[in-house]
Amino acid sequence: MQNSIIDAVTLSGSVGDLDFSMLSLFMRADLIVKSVIVILLLASIWCWAIIFEKMLGMRKLNSGAAKFEQAFWSGVSLDELYNRTGAQPKDPMTAVFIAAMREWNRAVQPDGDATARVSLSERIERVMQITLAREMDRAERYMTFLATTGSTAPFIGLFGTVWGIMNSFQSIAVSQNTSLAVVAPGIAEALFATALGLLAAIPAVVAYNKLSRDLDRYAGRLDSFAGEFSAILSRQLDERSKREIL
Repeated sequence: MQNSIIDAVTLSGSVGDLDFSMLSLFMRADLIVKSVIVILLLASIWCWAIIFEKMLGMRKLNSGAAKFEQAFWSGVSLDELYNRTGAQPKDPMTAVFIAAMREWNRAVQPDGDATARVSLSERIERVMQITLAREMDRAERYMTFLATTGSTAPFIGLFGTVWGIMNSFQSIAVSQNTSLAVVAPGIAEALFATALGLLAAIPAVVAYNKLSRDLDRYAGRLDSFAGEFSAILSRQLDERSKREIL
């Protein structure tokens, strides 16, 4: 890298004749700085892909939950809604409902005793919580990459900056010239790595915070539905028990 800077300065004769475009800065950088730049560019592209996918996914999840809640509270019977939704749920809230109804239809018996009914209620609640956790794990996929990029990209860029500045000082020692024409190219390449690190980190941090808040709100929505549905099934168990006593 030192020889390339010195040759460029020798041929041009001044800093103003050097090309400081991003492509030229990348081409003049050494292998380490180039690797840092490529890593940060790929991380930034992947982060933006995750951001768009998650934003569209959250919109789809909220839309699906709103449609299912409208159907759930429309007054239709639980069995009819279960048959209508089918075996393949289209959203997490439907998956929680189907898991609970599947356990209900499998386990509830007209001649079951009180202990069995309590056990059934606990099993249904456990099944809904397991389904909720599984669906949220699926919805939160790739969020770790956003958090990792937001926290590490500035340091990766700083590493490229430090390495580039070290090369700039070495070029000064080799040329025995402290003029701006010798120092400027290496410093520009070094700062370019820092800029890319911030470019990758800032959107990742902002998107991670927003998406985490949206996912937490959606998880609370699912948890509230699971609690309400568990209460409905418990009331049905109590009503069935009263009819058996009478």
